[in-house]
Amino acid sequence: VQLQASGGGLVQPGGSLRLSCAASGFSSDYYTIGWFRQAPGKEREGVSCISNHNDNIYYLDSVEGRFTISRDNTKNTVYLQMNSLKLEDAAVYYCALDLRGFCGIDEIDYWGKGTLVTVSS
Repeated sequence: VQLQASGGGLVQPGGSLRLSCAASGFSSDYYTIGWFRQAPGKEREGVSCISNHNDNIYYLDSVEGRFTISRDNTKNTVYLQMNSLKLEDAAVYYCALDLRGFCGIDEIDYWGKGTLVTVSS
């Protein structure tokens, strides 16, 4: 299984970034691809997840209304559009795959390499 994340970078507060996660090498009728993040000195937390089957979507409360997750099933790619970025959004963002359709951090089957999001003025 490969999870190729991209799209991180440096942005000013209030700016936007779009992360992409291309997943390959797996087969499952039900799966969830999600984004998790980890800031220095903090625990990894779930940011947003989307399932392939019924479009169940999860957002962390602090990103609700600012971040939008979407998917292209033909490409097995999930996008995270991040708008109105805040200083506290700065972290390494990880793409993750769960082959049973869950979104819990303890249930993730595969992790991708992280992509760094820096929010700074």
